[in-house]
Amino acid sequence: MTTLQASILGLGVASPPALTRQETAATLAQVRCGDTPRQQAWVRRLYRHSGIQRRGSVLVDAEQGTAGFEAFFPVPQTPDERGPTTASRLQRYEREAPPLAEAACRRALANATIDPGEITHLVCVSCTGMMAPGLDAHLVERLGLSVDIGRLHLGFMGCHGALNGLRTASALAQMGARPRVLVCCVELCSLHFQYGWDAQRIVANGLFADGAGAVVVGGASENAWRLVDTASRLTSGSADAMTWRIGDHGFEMTLSSAVPKLIRGTLAAWVEQWLAGHGMTLGDIRHWVIHPGGPEILRAATSALALPEQAAQLSAEVLAEHGNMSSPTVLFILERLRAQGATGPCVTMGFGPGLSLEAALILCE
Repeated sequence: MTTLQASILGLGVASPPALTRQETAATLAQVRCGDTPRQQAWVRRLYRHSGIQRRGSVLVDAEQGTAGFEAFFPVPQTPDERGPTTASRLQRYEREAPPLAEAACRRALANATIDPGEITHLVCVSCTGMMAPGLDAHLVERLGLSVDIGRLHLGFMGCHGALNGLRTASALAQMGARPRVLVCCVELCSLHFQYGWDAQRIVANGLFADGAGAVVVGGASENAWRLVDTASRLTSGSADAMTWRIGDHGFEMTLSSAVPKLIRGTLAAWVEQWLAGHGMTLGDIRHWVIHPGGPEILRAATSALALPEQAAQLSAEVLAEHGNMSSPTVLFILERLRAQGATGPCVTMGFGPGLSLEAALILCE
């Protein structure tokens, strides 16, 4: 099996300025999603058992609290109201995504001690908004990157988008004498809050949050984390298990209760076969960075791989402190792992629409 000649040189993350406690978020959601006291009580219970304590939204700030969220998503006056149009939500994305992405990129560049002028390629990842000129063009101007830089955008790939970004960066890192690839993931999930009584969409409302993460990838380098390989698997017969579609009032998610079962049934054999190609077993992996799609997703992954509970500790911590930010979330976990001075083999994995499974093997040195 081919070994990639790429290394992770720096990581950086960014959250919106103010984080909202999950109890507050539940109060806001219950009057927008539930019509009866029983429905509203169900919303509160779901939020309480989400594994989340607080999470970020660009619609919330330290001075006005949740007033921005309440203004953007007013309490419906009739059962047919569904909140702002998709156009309004994407206009807000265009305003809010670039500064959050810039903050994460600057921290990654500082962590890598690399000047923006050294970046040879830029890969942007996002599934919660779109615009042209794109996020890549905004970052070129904001960061002072070369106007001749190679640019690529990966869209609508969901929670495993960062892993697709790493795969792309590893390929680009084979090009040129001194490649420096900046990967930036930014998601503003809170802009796609859904009104009305729909269990799957209420689950998404209760889990997803806003955030940005960035990573600098270079060629093979000493004293750096080495990106050994990436892997991908599209689970057969699972097209409806998780979907993400554009509606008239935001992007709409379906999140089937079958997802944990699919993970339990497919994950272990796939990962074992992949690691075997590198002469490794599950027991050789010292660190596991599992995308925390929610408590059930974490439990399903650790159960499938027969991992001890502490293997998902960092994933659970990020979920509790930031919520599920979609694509940047695994970068938040990797950033913490790197700050702890972790060494040894690490597997990073995420799950997305399809159901699709993505993973990366990293040697922490």
